[in-house]
Amino acid sequence: MSLAQLINLSKVYRPAADVEVVALRAVDITIEEGDYLAIMGPSGSGKSTLLNLLGCLDRPTDGHYILGGQDVSVLSDAELSEVRGKRIGFIFQSFNLIQQLTALDNIEVPLFYQGIHRRERRRRSQELAERVGLGPRAQHKPNELSGGEQQRVAIARALSNDPLILLADEPTGNLDSRTGKEILALFDDLSAKGRTIIMVTHDESVGRRTHSIVRVADGTIVAREHHK
Repeated sequence: MSLAQLINLSKVYRPAADVEVVALRAVDITIEEGDYLAIMGPSGSGKSTLLNLLGCLDRPTDGHYILGGQDVSVLSDAELSEVRGKRIGFIFQSFNLIQQLTALDNIEVPLFYQGIHRRERRRRSQELAERVGLGPRAQHKPNELSGGEQQRVAIARALSNDPLILLADEPTGNLDSRTGKEILALFDDLSAKGRTIIMVTHDESVGRRTHSIVRVADGTIVAREHHK
């Protein structure tokens, strides 16, 4: 069975009574376990809307989103929040770390909201910090870390709930070229170990590192290119 499926999915925004903006129309995508997928398209094409729907941050106007065998497109806001907390890992361009917390504490945040015992939270966060190469920097706060180190914290935090899917929105957008390559090598390693990763990017060289590219234009899927 597929890990996730978007079936005839559309999203329409109505900012005013007489205004209708079609962000996505009749989108069909199948995501298998272990897929390493890039979503690419021009500004305004619908790729961010697509990522929001995949991350259960929004729900479709029409169609269905099946995640892990569950139709999440019909869930309540509270149920969607629970799915996000347990099944989705988010990595953002701007890191979105809590500045008052250390790297380890930031990694623990999703586990805290799941009610995991403090000792187990710390064990998992330390293990993840090592896995992403933070090492002795794990006790530092975000403003004491480089951009690459902050993104490593964000990746470890996204992994803390052992999600079905990792969603990354322009994860190297705020990094210099060398640091970006280091972070992409970390994604490559996670993919090689079986993680399912979906990444929005505008950079063709980033897209080419993945297994396939979904190209979006005017709210529709215009191509899916497999190259690995």
